[in-house]
Amino acid sequence: MSFEGWAIFALFWVVFVTTPGPNAVNCITNGMTLGFRRSLIGVLAILTQATLFLVLSALGVTALIAASPTAFWVAKLIGAAFLVFLGIRGWMNATKPPELVAPSGKSIYLRAFAIATINPKSVAGYLAAFSQFVQPDVPVWDQMGLIVPTALTITALSYVGFTALGAGIGRAALGAVFNVWVRRVMATWFVIYGVLLGTAATPGRA
Repeated sequence: MSFEGWAIFALFWVVFVTTPGPNAVNCITNGMTLGFRRSLIGVLAILTQATLFLVLSALGVTALIAASPTAFWVAKLIGAAFLVFLGIRGWMNATKPPELVAPSGKSIYLRAFAIATINPKSVAGYLAAFSQFVQPDVPVWDQMGLIVPTALTITALSYVGFTALGAGIGRAALGAVFNVWVRRVMATWFVIYGVLLGTAATPGRA
């Protein structure tokens, strides 16, 4: 991959991971309710998913999934239901004070990993990255040595930033009425993303 190709890929990835989506909403919500340090477990889960999808994209697995309307449709509905469920539960719990017992690190990790994995933006984004930026005349694993560190570094910086934003909002709004509405806005976005996910077209088949 040339320097120009790498720069274009890096710019694409910045836009890809900084555009607000379910991962960003989850990071902000975690930061608000769990604090910055503990919420970094969720960022670790997103990086795990990113690494997995990069490898799967290189192997062509995500392309195979996207090419199957039935598989994508089933995954889409499951993901949509999960996000809507999180949104409804978040709205209902917005007026409740934070739990004294914080969720386990495993719970935070698995929730963040699930949200990252079911996001159709992930499948579409990784497919776009590999179809547009990987050079077909160069062994793909040779290119992964540059693509993976670049993608993971940008991803980490983006979602650590969203987490810090949430932690800042949580400190400023802790115990205030504003906090209830912020939590409800976050919950509403989960529902919106769930609906959008449920009505999304299969990547490459829009």
